[in-house]
Amino acid sequence: MSGLIGKTLNRLLGRDAAQPARLAERPGLSYEQIKELARHKDPSVRGSLAARQDVGPEVLYYLAEDPSPEVRRRIAANPATPAQADLKLAADANPDVRGDLAGKIARLAPGLSPDEQDRLRQSTYEALALLARDQITRVRQILAETLRDVANAPPDLILTLAHDPALEVALPILEFSPVLTDEDLLEIIQSAPVTDRLSAISRRALVAPDVADAIVHSEDVTAVAVLLGNPSAQIREETLDMLLDHAPQHELWHAPLVNRPQLSARAATRLARFVAESLLQRLQERPDIDPETKAAVAAVVRRRVEENGSDMAEFHRGAGRGGEAESRFAAEDPFEVAQRLHQEGKLDETALISGIASGKHAFVVAALAVRADLPLELAQKVVATRSAKGMLALCWKAGLKAPTAVLAQIRLSKIAPGDILRPLPDSQDYPMTAEEMAWQLDFFTTMAAVGKAAGMH
Repeated sequence: MSGLIGKTLNRLLGRDAAQPARLAERPGLSYEQIKELARHKDPSVRGSLAARQDVGPEVLYYLAEDPSPEVRRRIAANPATPAQADLKLAADANPDVRGDLAGKIARLAPGLSPDEQDRLRQSTYEALALLARDQITRVRQILAETLRDVANAPPDLILTLAHDPALEVALPILEFSPVLTDEDLLEIIQSAPVTDRLSAISRRALVAPDVADAIVHSEDVTAVAVLLGNPSAQIREETLDMLLDHAPQHELWHAPLVNRPQLSARAATRLARFVAESLLQRLQERPDIDPETKAAVAAVVRRRVEENGSDMAEFHRGAGRGGEAESRFAAEDPFEVAQRLHQEGKLDETALISGIASGKHAFVVAALAVRADLPLELAQKVVATRSAKGMLALCWKAGLKAPTAVLAQIRLSKIAPGDILRPLPDSQDYPMTAEEMAWQLDFFTTMAAVGKAAGMH
């Protein structure tokens, strides 16, 4: 009975001792109640208090040192948390706390008035700088993804993120940030000419002529293909002419060149000399090509037929074998096509790159199996598991160069950018030893055998 009377008195006095979590969520708490809840033994009670925006800054600062990571996460995400507490949380031992703080500060900064921004800059810039150098990639990634399209983000911070060694941090900034100037982009291209970084810059909403030239001069085939496929990229006519000189050897460029806006008559005629039949048809059907250009393209097509017979997929200047593979495996079993081309000495690296670029993945998998002298089921297993090490080993066994293995990882196995295995720095060598890659193939051979045995029962 006395317990019941006590509970009743507590309710009458506004003290709900049985439900402290609910009390922490009530509006209009007294300062004494807030202090009592901040010291409550239950972390969920302190967490409810930490999420409130009507609590004094001294209490929020106190809770920033709470032993519970969940309480500190609530403080980190609370817009009312004072800047001094944010700075303390930027060095918190828990990466989730730092991640929540990164998201909050990055979201709040653009919406503040100029005076508020000045105060924010003075009081929390150090916190942002700490988060941008955080040892946990996910913390930096949250910051980059939040700030990627913010026009008034701190330039020094954006440059730090753009140079980040982790691709998942750098790529959103390189592709989207309006803060990066052309000078910044040129410096990044010169200092870190890596395919993924160059490709991200090539996808920007506006690529200036000088930046486009720098990407072209990097001689990165994949990044140039991305640049050509970006209709907003401003590519000078002389630069495009230079690319056309080398395009017959790079089938990855053919489709974006054919689809490039405002294609000149000279460029269209040059393309007609070497692109595949399907692209020739697309070129001739472009509505923006005048009748004289169409006639010139048709004349080139007729000349190709006379020179090469009926095989319109045959390329000039050494690119023909990839086109031959494409025309053959369109109607035949990919594995049989790969075997025939191998017997004829035409299943070379160009044929596989052509297959990857044109999306003929079944043929490429078959070709890898044939060139590596491995069962087709094993090659299919490697691709399906999306293993970067497995793909690297398969391409190595097939006698492909390391850059082609990178392309296979990206386009064939759809491996995430951060997981791709690339050639060793300043070389074209595989980043794994022969013994390591042989072990990978043995591992997948065992997997394929187990899977086959299981399918028999």
